[in-house]
Amino acid sequence: MSHEARDALFSPLQLGALSAPNRVFMAPLTRCRASAGHVPNPLMAEYYAQRAGAGLIVAEATMAMEGNSSFWMEPGIYSSAQIAGWKLTTDAVHAAGGRIVLQIWHGGRACHPLLNDGAQPVAPSPIAITGDEVNTPQGEKPYVIPRELGDEEIPKIIAGFKAAAANAKAAGFDGVEVHAANGYLLDEFLRNGSNRRTGPYGGNVENRARLIFEVIEAVSSVWGSNRVGLRISPLNSYNSMIDSDPIGLSTWLASHLNDFQLAYLHVMRGDFFQQQRGDVLTPIRENYRGILIANMGYTSDEAGAAVAGGRVDAVAFGTSFLANPDLPQRIRSALPLNTPNPATFYTPGSEGYTDYPTYRPA
Repeated sequence: MSHEARDALFSPLQLGALSAPNRVFMAPLTRCRASAGHVPNPLMAEYYAQRAGAGLIVAEATMAMEGNSSFWMEPGIYSSAQIAGWKLTTDAVHAAGGRIVLQIWHGGRACHPLLNDGAQPVAPSPIAITGDEVNTPQGEKPYVIPRELGDEEIPKIIAGFKAAAANAKAAGFDGVEVHAANGYLLDEFLRNGSNRRTGPYGGNVENRARLIFEVIEAVSSVWGSNRVGLRISPLNSYNSMIDSDPIGLSTWLASHLNDFQLAYLHVMRGDFFQQQRGDVLTPIRENYRGILIANMGYTSDEAGAAVAGGRVDAVAFGTSFLANPDLPQRIRSALPLNTPNPATFYTPGSEGYTDYPTYRPA
């Protein structure tokens, strides 16, 4: 990495009301380590505190409201026990000098009745995820056809996100990230491959984006928009997602998000499965006037060059941060990285979670 790129990657960044000491961010990573009742625990606090050297930690996808589990052991933020559990994490991260925001989330059609007391999942349209299965207490099961949300039910969804934002504040987070990516509820409304409804929340892009904008407004009424981020994945086909015009969607969305004065926009730049290709970052950068965080498949060299070149303002790292609690220092000093173990990404306990070592010279 050139000196210019390294200096850019390790320069401070102001994201609305949030101050980051460097631009090596930790992406949200589902790890399925919560305790019964979707309650965060001391092991999670240890994991996040180990990674407090990130410019900003975005904590994992967290259920904004009860009854919308997609991962069995993911955390929530709708109960007093969950607020107290997350307080362990925020206190630990802050004590280690870090900054952390909570990604608030609704699983939409990616939920399953076996994870939610038999409740049918909800979605913009009754279209099931195909080609994959969900992990349940009864083993791997196919996704089910979701129930189409009625327009009259949508205010309850918005209210759930607002309550989650208030609970995240009570838990001591520095802000929140609204999860509108990867084929979960808000993304399902946004992209026309999953949203086939008519009325105020379907059809043209203005209507499909309406729910995201209403959630942003509700969450911002709790935090102020300068402590609210948004994550999108216009190209990602995960969870059977597709859009007929991802570049046009990205361009339109980037321009209209300027109205909200968010802390940042967090963009997954590609597709896990390479079914959709294209450059969404360039039109987003050209049209969005706020802080832009990019994610997905960056090496440290590419990240440094992208920040130094002004193409993005920061880069969020996923699996490399999972395996390297001291990732910023390793990047800065050009040190070798630990190799992540996919077999322990979602298993319980400390193995493959808090036992990755920091760098020690031989």
